[in-house]
Amino acid sequence: MAKIKEINLKGEQVKDLTLNDDVFKIEGNDVVLKKAIRLQLDSQRQGTHDTKGRSEVSGGGRKPYRQKGTGNARQGTIRAPHFVGGGVVFGPTPRSYSFKTNRKERRLALKSALSAKLAEKAVVVVDSLELKSAKTKDAIKMLETLKLNGKVLFVSAHDAEMLYLATRNLGSVAVIMADELNVYDIVNADVVVFDEDSVKYIEEALN
Repeated sequence: MAKIKEINLKGEQVKDLTLNDDVFKIEGNDVVLKKAIRLQLDSQRQGTHDTKGRSEVSGGGRKPYRQKGTGNARQGTIRAPHFVGGGVVFGPTPRSYSFKTNRKERRLALKSALSAKLAEKAVVVVDSLELKSAKTKDAIKMLETLKLNGKVLFVSAHDAEMLYLATRNLGSVAVIMADELNVYDIVNADVVVFDEDSVKYIEEALN
């Protein structure tokens, strides 16, 4: 079983926490991981792009000139694709980019992301993420105390309103609830910080 030091917000070690190897120490599946990230990013696309085909552009209701005798190639409408102002051939139309993955794939992708972060020593566990102040300067001081650099993702099992308010002006910090944990946020972060209860929640949900 993998072990990790559990600390408090002052950076002091509280105890050693044992992690479930079936969640935090598996052999990652890069294919499933990539698919989960693509699913999340694609589902955020609006898909409202649109172009007009030759049947949608205005004009071109009559034949531009007679069929024979002009020396030109025969034409039926000036709104054909090869004319300026004509319709677009095989252009984009509104569509949904989202797709579905099965439950086993989603769970495996989360486990793979968590295991990769732990292997990189980019996982921190604290006893509690409850801040007494909602001031940004206090949040910055806390990050410095815990030596958290780069993009930091906080995962809390409880209402982390103070933490959210204190860090919402920091572009490199994100706060989510344990039941909102997702592959993209884990992979996108340089460091993932859990409170002890969120670790237990995740292990129960994914085991």
